[in-house]
Amino acid sequence: MKKSIIFSISSDIGYNLSLKLLEENHTIYGTYNTYSDNVKKLEELGVKLFKCNLLKDNEINATINLIKQYCSHWDNLFILQASMNPIGLLEKTNMIDWEKSIKLNFINQIKIIKELLDTRNLEITPSVITFAGGGTNNATKNFSAYTISKISLIKMMELLYTEYSNVKFTCIGPGWVKTKIHEETIQAKNKALEAYNETVKHLDADDFTKMDEVIKCLLWIIKSKKEIVSGRNFSVTHDKWGTKELEKELEKNSNMYKLRREGNQWK
Repeated sequence: MKKSIIFSISSDIGYNLSLKLLEENHTIYGTYNTYSDNVKKLEELGVKLFKCNLLKDNEINATINLIKQYCSHWDNLFILQASMNPIGLLEKTNMIDWEKSIKLNFINQIKIIKELLDTRNLEITPSVITFAGGGTNNATKNFSAYTISKISLIKMMELLYTEYSNVKFTCIGPGWVKTKIHEETIQAKNKALEAYNETVKHLDADDFTKMDEVIKCLLWIIKSKKEIVSGRNFSVTHDKWGTKELEKELEKNSNMYKLRREGNQWK
């Protein structure tokens, strides 16, 4: 039976992912910050849950130790915690809040990976999956802490891929998924600039990436060979993941779907 760990299992993606993994007979361990109906449902389904504020070092350390105790030889590690706050012009942003965002969206995620690597299942090639966000291919105004954290995660998955030959490290961009995180942009209003109008447009039209597609992409990654998915960043909405044609290209080209300078060969 596979063992999967989901940090922020109470998130919308985390909750739906856990339901699918339960269908596939995974034993699941997860963290939540606020008790909710979804957390209660997961408890009733037999998921081992740990209450943890992922911004507090003492709680993270204690939770990691508990997970090591209950879940040795894990097969999959999903890290979903994210916040787009603080939203606004840098000079008007509280730097303490800015630093907290970097810590939540990047530093603490790497800390979790580092501390749990030594308890992974050494008999297979386990998967570690993190999540990208907007701003990878453009400049998102007034979301600097969130955007730079997400870009750092993408690069860190590639760096870890070069350091560990027996683990898959992948970052996915889920696209516009209907989750609670968009409430932050709505609350920021004018501070979010164009992102506010774009979010309202998606909400009004109910135009979102289907949750099922996100889950299918995650399952494809954990079931794929390391040479195909490790060290890369996949877009759920824009990439032809899951096709044999793409998989052949990925095996041949180690630079595909990574942070690279392109279009700069002009002399």
